[in-house]
Amino acid sequence: MGGIQVFYRSFCAVLIIAALAIFAAGCGRRDASGPAGGDQRTIRIEGSDTMVNLAQAWAEDYNKKFPGISVQVLGGGSGVGIASLTDGNCDMANASRQMKPKEIERVKDKRGVEPVEHIVGYDALAVYVHKNNPVDTITIDQLAEIYGEGGTITNWSQIPGGADLEITRVSRQNNSGTYVYFREAVLGPKREYKLGSIDQSGSKDVVALVSKTPGAIGYSGMGYATPEVKMLNISSAKGEPGVPPTVENAKDGSYPITRPLYIYTAGEATGLLKEFLDWINSPAGQKVVLHLGYVPAHSPEEDAGGGGAASDASTDTDTSTDTDT
Repeated sequence: MGGIQVFYRSFCAVLIIAALAIFAAGCGRRDASGPAGGDQRTIRIEGSDTMVNLAQAWAEDYNKKFPGISVQVLGGGSGVGIASLTDGNCDMANASRQMKPKEIERVKDKRGVEPVEHIVGYDALAVYVHKNNPVDTITIDQLAEIYGEGGTITNWSQIPGGADLEITRVSRQNNSGTYVYFREAVLGPKREYKLGSIDQSGSKDVVALVSKTPGAIGYSGMGYATPEVKMLNISSAKGEPGVPPTVENAKDGSYPITRPLYIYTAGEATGLLKEFLDWINSPAGQKVVLHLGYVPAHSPEEDAGGGGAASDASTDTDTSTDTDT
């Protein structure tokens, strides 16, 4: 009996120690939306692949200014980020499209709060071709005939100035906000994509494939341009001049394929999340947007209002850093 009692007491002691360790670990964690001075100093961001390089640049620059704060960034597409926010697996969802009504309802049902939309910049969605492609300008209607169901353009010779070369259509997967936006802006609300495209999981992957394929055409954020590809000028209609995808043209609305870039939070951002969002919208954060080839939502030269603890931080982001995920 004595041996059994000793074993029992030892076993209970182990259980108590384990319980205390679990309790201590739980107490050491604090949700990122809680007070900025909490023990947990991690912000989790997930979503739009278009915004991955931008979000990582924000994360790196913010961490340089505030080493105690870790901003973790994952891509996967706008839909993936919104689903992760809904399930409480991330603190912010990056999206290159607006949330759908059913997605908003899911957040309300699961999290008990309404999602809040934050516009943090704008993206001119560029149309990429191989650098040796002689075509410089394409119309929205021609793009629709290349990508749209029932479209009749299959060879570059059907585009003014084009060579006799079969067109290889490069697209995005259907969980991508870029995929959804291109369909709405180019194909229209009632037309679907033509089957047979080569679908890529990431924006950078689209540009990489186009750079290696002489007859390819693809669409992606203009921040992904490389010397191996050419961005086409886009004309709204036949006979109208083509407009290049530049920051200036996106900002003044003359470039036809321009969209907002969103961050969604479950409810109003507070504590650490609010400080980070305020910094993103401050001159320092908006300079990062500009440096990576996107269009700032607020002037980088003027205070966007309420920079929190980081509002006076200046950016020194190296935009040449490989930020692919």
